[in-house]
Amino acid sequence: MQVTYWAEHAWLGDRVEPGVAIEVTDGRITAVRTEVPAPPPGATTLRGLTFPGLANAHSHAFHRALRGRTQVGSGTFWTWRDVMYGVADRLTPDSYFALARATYAEMALAGITCVGEFHYLHHGPGGTPYADPNAMGEALIAAAAEAGIRITLLDTAYLSSGFGNGPGGEPPNRHQTRFSDGTADAWAERAAALKPAGHALIGAAVHSVRAVPADQLTTVADWAKDREAPLHVHLSEQTAENDACLAAHGRTPTRLLADHGVLGPRTSAVHATHLTDEDIALLGGAGSTICMCPTTERDLADGIGPAVALQRAGSPLSLGSDSHAVIDLLEEARAMELDERLRSRTRGHWTAAALLRAATEDGHASLGWTDAGRIEPGALADLTTIALDSVRTAGPAPCHGAETAVFAATGADVRHTVVGGRHVVRDGVHQLVPDVPRELADSIAALSG
Repeated sequence: MQVTYWAEHAWLGDRVEPGVAIEVTDGRITAVRTEVPAPPPGATTLRGLTFPGLANAHSHAFHRALRGRTQVGSGTFWTWRDVMYGVADRLTPDSYFALARATYAEMALAGITCVGEFHYLHHGPGGTPYADPNAMGEALIAAAAEAGIRITLLDTAYLSSGFGNGPGGEPPNRHQTRFSDGTADAWAERAAALKPAGHALIGAAVHSVRAVPADQLTTVADWAKDREAPLHVHLSEQTAENDACLAAHGRTPTRLLADHGVLGPRTSAVHATHLTDEDIALLGGAGSTICMCPTTERDLADGIGPAVALQRAGSPLSLGSDSHAVIDLLEEARAMELDERLRSRTRGHWTAAALLRAATEDGHASLGWTDAGRIEPGALADLTTIALDSVRTAGPAPCHGAETAVFAATGADVRHTVVGGRHVVRDGVHQLVPDVPRELADSIAALSG
């Protein structure tokens, strides 16, 4: 398949160029021509500012059903978790497919072309495996295909409910039995049966140091290393986790991961909110990516992670929408900078270009898509276009399009989403899922308890 897109304006990594022709063959960019004042014959026009497709590096698709429910009253992360368990208890492969398809379609409407799905809801009620032990994961892969986006399924080891007093940790509670394979070896055997597809990669995840006993961390790390696959982990999201880890092991969660070979350049630490100086040095020295999820971290009152210090230490940054309190990677990028401004009372920690890079190229790299996130020959033809004439974006000169995108635009300003050269969202309308709001409403209503 050959197609040419003409971008009215395009962000090419370090600048905005007017009139850019992007030629695509079989899903990859074959040529990028600047100074093209009008659409070439037969080209598809992308009005506004086009940049590489956005990568949502951390998602729990079923959390989309929590939006609104967990905003009533107050509570803590732990009371929020109880509500989350209630939704997880009611999911089946079919209902999970329906919810994930709608959620991933919402992502496409927000300009997201690739999602990292941190997947730990593996088994049936009571922990009984389905006839296909990977039925839930396969449902997510199929949902992403039908929504028209790429996915890295980060199959997650989740074996215990806490550190406990012995090497095996506390057994899973009644909700967590659906998450657990019993041992890391059993997890590895099941995960090995998952197969990549054209739109899907398979990676691994350690849910957290409290959910995978220390003597089984290496098994997960080696599984990912042998496959050169991405490896993600929730890290120090809560101070309670840090305190419990210190009590059980005499070291921080970051040090525990480092001592068991979990850190490295293919590893991404999600949240990394409550870190010591040594933790920051360990993560940066290993070249591990940090995935910040500001809208979730503020929604759950988790805190503000030391993203500036982590990047200075050597960690690339990526972004995720995590619990989907909102699905808007531009808001995540903006929030990372603005949260840091509130904490430090200084401005300008990242340029708009650096924030867009976290949302595009570095996010894709953290998910194993190293050939995405750039508008250049050889890269995957994944593109996002925002309007420059909405009530939020009108006014600034197009040369300031990156600043406009990060500091003013929202997902509602996305007009076009292209994945592998295919026009998935055209003029703000999803081309594969006819009525995304209705599918969201129906799939969430089916889970009401």
